Amino acid sequence: MLAERLRQAVAEARRENDLPDYLAEQILTIAARLDAQPEPVPEVETLLEQLPLYDTFAQTGYLGIGVTHLILEKTVKQIEDQLKD
Repeated sequence: MLAERLRQAVAEARRENDLPDYLAEQILTIAARLDAQPEPVPEVETLLEQLPLYDTFAQTGYLGIGVTHLILEKTVKQIEDQLKD
């Protein structure tokens, strides 16, 4: 189930990558809403790909790699907008 995969990804990102609590809570709220969502939300797969790449200092070095809180926030917002419909 997609919602459960999202919950697991959040737990891992919190434990391994110091995912901020406010983002974790937003994503867990999305997971709860997905349980009742009849239609798939494609951006959830994107979020699942981004969570393991989260890095507090991403995009700041020479290579500019990783996923920042801003990138996650944008994806979260897209999902929240889709769930409002």
